[in-house]
Parts: sequence; C-alpha cells; structure tokens
Amino acid sequence: MDAASAALTTFGAAILLVSWILMLITAWREDYAWGLVATLLPPLAYLYGLFHLDKAGQSVGVAAIGLLCLGLGLS
Repeated sequence: MDAASAALTTFGAAILLVSWILMLITAWREDYAWGLVATLLPPLAYLYGLFHLDKAGQSVGVAAIGLLCLGLGLS
C-alpha cells in the first residue's frame, strides 16, 4: 500500500467516525430509543439516517464522502 492509499484509507475511516458521531447527536436529539439503538448498534444509525433524511441528511452525506475515500484508498 502506497502513501496515497494509506492516507485515503485513514481519512475515510476518520470521516466515517465523524459522520457516526453526527448521527448519534441527531438520533439522541430526536428520540431516546433511536439514540440508544444508534449507540449500541452503529450500522443501524445509518438506517435511522436513511429514514429521516430531513434531519440526518448531513451525516449521511458525510458518510458517503467517507465511504468514497475509503473505497478509493482500498482499491
């Protein structure tokens, strides 16, 4: 793995972490149950985001950018 791939992979993982934190903040503000599920089962946080795009659209967009960087870094 060269330096560019390592950097893209690292940035992609960091961006995904930031998007999950944004999703947690949104889920906890919306409903206690969704916040708890998003905390204990992180992949379901993005399921919440897809159902509530009006409130969590920013975090889903940030996650898409993170996945793009991660995909480019691993390819």
